[in-house]
Amino acid sequence: MLCFLAGCAKEKDPLEKIKDLEFTVLAEENIPEELKTVIEEKKGNAFKVTYQDNGFLYICIGYGEQVSGGYSITVNDLYLTENAMYVDTTLLGPDPSDTAVTKQNIPSYPYIVIKTEFIDKPVVFD
Repeated sequence: MLCFLAGCAKEKDPLEKIKDLEFTVLAEENIPEELKTVIEEKKGNAFKVTYQDNGFLYICIGYGEQVSGGYSITVNDLYLTENAMYVDTTLLGPDPSDTAVTKQNIPSYPYIVIKTEFIDKPVVFD
């Protein structure tokens, strides 16, 4: 009888969101110098990098070379599960009506740096 009751316990889903995480999107001047160097080396191609410093975790996502400027990146979600931290971002293209930006054909390298508290779990990029 005891074994039967123990088998009925509900297992936690390891992908279930435990909580949303607070974060800050950093301006370039607030990015640690060592991390700036890594970003500069990788920016030509899409990249995903994490960096830990002084109790903070920096999550960096780059979208590689784009044909023009005017791109932006939104953070759709940053949350904690039983086994990992999940981050989801979206690259938004330039406003098609802003021909001053889109017709210049000057490449850009959009990336985002998200600063959050350090939690000793892997980061999963959605």
